[in-house]
Amino acid sequence: QGDVSAIAEKQTGQTPPTLSELIYDSSEHFTDINSANLNGLLERIGDSRLVLLGEATHGSAEFYDMRARITRELIEKKGFNIIAVEADWPDATSINFYIRGTNNKPEFKDKPFSGFPSWMWANHSVMEFTHWLKDYNQRFNSTEGTERFKRSVGFYGIDIYNMYGSIDAVLNYLQDIDPKEADVARWRYGCLKPWAAEPSLYSHVMQLGRYHHCGYEVHAVLQDLRKKRDLYSQTNKQTDEQRYFNAEQNAKLVTNGELYFRTLYYDNNNIRNQRDENMFDTLQAILNYRGQSSKAVVWAHNTHIGDTRATEMGAQGEVNLGQHVREAYGDNAYLIGFGTDHGTVAAATKWGAPMKVVQVRPSHSGSYERLFHDVKTDNFLLPLRNPIQETVRKKLLVKRLQRAIGTTYDPDDELNKHYIYASLPGQFDEYIWFDKTQAVKPLSRE
Repeated sequence: QGDVSAIAEKQTGQTPPTLSELIYDSSEHFTDINSANLNGLLERIGDSRLVLLGEATHGSAEFYDMRARITRELIEKKGFNIIAVEADWPDATSINFYIRGTNNKPEFKDKPFSGFPSWMWANHSVMEFTHWLKDYNQRFNSTEGTERFKRSVGFYGIDIYNMYGSIDAVLNYLQDIDPKEADVARWRYGCLKPWAAEPSLYSHVMQLGRYHHCGYEVHAVLQDLRKKRDLYSQTNKQTDEQRYFNAEQNAKLVTNGELYFRTLYYDNNNIRNQRDENMFDTLQAILNYRGQSSKAVVWAHNTHIGDTRATEMGAQGEVNLGQHVREAYGDNAYLIGFGTDHGTVAAATKWGAPMKVVQVRPSHSGSYERLFHDVKTDNFLLPLRNPIQETVRKKLLVKRLQRAIGTTYDPDDELNKHYIYASLPGQFDEYIWFDKTQAVKPLSRE
């Protein structure tokens, strides 16, 4: 290929464009998020029922703000009515109640999102977006109940970590509607009580093989709840069905969470697969609950929303949310990745440690990030499914390093801990680049 390029250069007298130059010509540039022209993106999304919006870190404000901007456009111009986020169901429920009018104050400063990593959702970018969602939903306050339910936007968590928050939610629901059943559920959930302070200890204890696991007990709560669905939903059908759906999802999360924490330390690949399968199952349940006309935007890390078959994790047997969505919905889903080169990020040094604002190292020389950093513009959207130049897509198919910063970040061992090999066009339908990003601002808990 180098010889061919050299011959072409001799014949034309011109140097062939570099890949970074081709990317410049094949991308849509913007100076800031608020003024970015998203018409092309919306046209490429078309009639997709699902739009998955990624992030290269869990702590960069630009990723949150651009996802909010895109989501607003999808809500107003394409009728999207579901926002499903990489957060736990009981925590996200407090936001859902707020934006849909059943709670008049946002509860960011209370119990929801108080656990690690709180800054992921208890931050200024998310708070401002939820205020917009609240205002948007108020447009339908005078609309008839069923129509209001269809058109109003809901905010849902699809992650698995807050098992004990879900236990409390199920017990509170049953205590209100069926106290005798609440007593039975309380006894069954008591099996997990010894590990409430540190759920990961449950896995260590189960590995010893001397103790009976709690799977049967927690699944029995879910089964009994489902048997009584009609009974629990008979008074005020719509309100009671909403309450029941919330309780059922919490009970299902406890069942999935028990299995997740039970096997946490001795089946790493399967653990990650369980988590993403739970995300997909929860997303499916929300779509079914909201009806055939429902449309969902998903906010999660690139490693969850990019099709894992195009990554080294896929070669190791991992199946993520993006792969599940692609297999189930095909081109009726639009997957968008995000990236950055340098700046600051909100992250911890290890799981459970305090959040710090950390400098993000400039990208590695062999990475997609370095390639995009060399493009002579700071911010751009790069179509990959229907590229402006097919040559660009083909050249990007070659696997390169790709950076992934989660809730923890170790700049001193970045190449080892925070890079994976991936084929970008295989993961995503589009990629949004911010050369420099800033740490998201957490809300004060005072």
